[in-house]
Amino acid sequence: MTTIVLIVHLLIALALVGVILLQRSEGGALGIGGGGFGGLMTGRSSANLLTRTTAFLAAGFVATSLLLAILAGYSRAPQSILDQPAPATTAPTAPQEPAEPSAPLAD
Repeated sequence: MTTIVLIVHLLIALALVGVILLQRSEGGALGIGGGGFGGLMTGRSSANLLTRTTAFLAAGFVATSLLLAILAGYSRAPQSILDQPAPATTAPTAPQEPAEPSAPLAD
């Protein structure tokens, strides 16, 4: 389960980076998207779409981050001797001796 959530988390992170790079920056220096999608959408509608997509991906990123943190807490093994339960103590027993010595049988 952790592996699946981690893969989804990485895919969301890559999509988030891509969507952020497509947005037009305020200074005009870093926006890869430039002037929109080639007439497919107007500048305002593409900005709305990219803003909503960014918000959706950010919410998914936060949700998968929290889920991964919760899953990591469940699979954690004790790291310290103090975290482990004390071993059960038993009274020492006397060594047992064989009941009767055995000898090889003759053919």
